[in-house]
Amino acid sequence: MAEGIITNNIRKLRFNNHEMTQQELADAVGVTRQTINAIEAAKYSPSLELAFKIAAVFELPLEEVFRY
Repeated sequence: MAEGIITNNIRKLRFNNHEMTQQELADAVGVTRQTINAIEAAKYSPSLELAFKIAAVFELPLEEVFRY
């Protein structure tokens, strides 16, 4: 199975959510700002648990935040 890239809409969602900062999102889900930065840049794929936590912050289904 070829390794796929997980992309996301986090940057756009943060902007549309009162211009939430990476730090605010990081604090909300219990990770560092650097982790959020790496996920946004598609340099790091979050765990399933973290992906669900991020989606919950935006009150969206997982597939509206992340794409495989």
